[in-house]
Amino acid sequence: MFLNGQLLKSTALVGAMTLTSRLLGFVRDMLIARLFGADPATDAFFAAFKLPNFLRRLFAEGAFAHAFVPVLTDYKEHHGPAELKEFIDKTAGTLALILFLITAAGVIAAPLLIMGIAPGFAWQSARHELASQLLRISLPYLFFISLTAFAGAVLNAHGKFALPALTPVWLNIAMIAAALELAPRLDEPVTALAWGVFAAGIVQLAFQLPALVRLGLLPRFRPGFADPGVKKVIGLMLPAMFSVSVTQINLLFDTLIASLLAAGSVSWLYYSDRLVEFPLGILGIAVSTVILPNLSKTHAAGDPAAFSAALDWGLRLVLLIGLPATMGLIVLAEPLLSTLFQYEAFGAEDVHFAGKSLKAYAAGLLGFILIKVLAPAFTARMDIKTPVRYSIYAMIASLLLNVLAIPYAHAGLALATSLGALFNAALLLVKLRRERIYLPATGWRLFLVRIGLATGVMSAALYSQTDPNDWLDASSGKRVLRLLEWIGIGLLLYGATLWLTGMRTPLPTIKTQTGRSNG
Repeated sequence: MFLNGQLLKSTALVGAMTLTSRLLGFVRDMLIARLFGADPATDAFFAAFKLPNFLRRLFAEGAFAHAFVPVLTDYKEHHGPAELKEFIDKTAGTLALILFLITAAGVIAAPLLIMGIAPGFAWQSARHELASQLLRISLPYLFFISLTAFAGAVLNAHGKFALPALTPVWLNIAMIAAALELAPRLDEPVTALAWGVFAAGIVQLAFQLPALVRLGLLPRFRPGFADPGVKKVIGLMLPAMFSVSVTQINLLFDTLIASLLAAGSVSWLYYSDRLVEFPLGILGIAVSTVILPNLSKTHAAGDPAAFSAALDWGLRLVLLIGLPATMGLIVLAEPLLSTLFQYEAFGAEDVHFAGKSLKAYAAGLLGFILIKVLAPAFTARMDIKTPVRYSIYAMIASLLLNVLAIPYAHAGLALATSLGALFNAALLLVKLRRERIYLPATGWRLFLVRIGLATGVMSAALYSQTDPNDWLDASSGKRVLRLLEWIGIGLLLYGATLWLTGMRTPLPTIKTQTGRSNG
């Protein structure tokens, strides 16, 4: 049964925990920009970190979560505690073995992997050798963080959302500590960041284990490739790598092509992506995290009306917050980058070039978020083939656009990725509507008019009154105060316009099969 209040409360809780992590992540990135700047050494680190971070999202946040949670929910609903525990044990053992083999192979083949990720570094060059060394240090993070995501999925399926959402803060804490304490002691300071990533994986996994112990679900690692439940998870996981992680694949290709462009291009894309990930993490991942187990439970219970109503609720929430966030990132792109990163080694020119790619990535923000909400509507029903097919279409479109965008440098690459995400989201939504899996609730036209008008008022005010050049020469304190002032003004204008146009309850009440309202 879906409860409007419960969904909103859980989403707000995950969003708040994610906000804490992302704010600390900005502190981390500000520190990296200040200490290391945007030079060949940081390009090497960001290229090396791209692979474990990409694989983490591919296996852990992407494919594994969407394959594991529906099967786990089915076991919870239709099997006893002993069978549930056995399924968790065998899934954990199988996952750990696969991850160990992948990690070991990656460490051995690090130079070849860097050549594939960043061919512009040139084989045997100093930058290539440094990136290979950093990859060998940081790649074991994949093993630990994927097991962390496994533990988080078990907790989420049992209604425990806060702890898994807070866990990522340890990556930021570890990297900040490494940058401040370890970097000055090393001949190559940027190597400290890779050691911080390695340590963070261990800490994040350890942080989750006590909660599993309290639930009595701490796994005994027993490989079980022949187990029916494990086989179902593996069968769903392989195609799900494409359906839920196509954006990350496109970002990886962005890094590959950017390595062939001017020095600093990889770093400019990285900082732009980090800012887009802020609303994506708070809203997209929060809604996806909460809605997937609920959609899985409703599908298992045979309640298509509640399934559609919850999806409608998620889409409204995405547009209500995502549309103004998109325009805010576009209008305030350079002020945001200047405030957060323009210190010492990261100069005004870096702000300008990173601002171009930030605007391009921001144009696809709604697409990135909508994929996070729409894909669970398929995976909750154990339909992986459809989103896989659409993801492949979107990925091919993005790759073709990447080639066409090379004359526009790194900003063109970012725009190609954004257009691919919007295309992917559109395909998913059209399919859900055509199959009548999703039936929009009443009031959508008026809802879109109101949020469109409110976003327009906010954007016009910010555009007319903010000049990016005002931030470049200001002190760090003035930048922060000025940015907070205009963000506050934007939020006030957006909220006031919604209120004046008559919006009082932007999210619909979800009803059960019996027609009783909840929330």
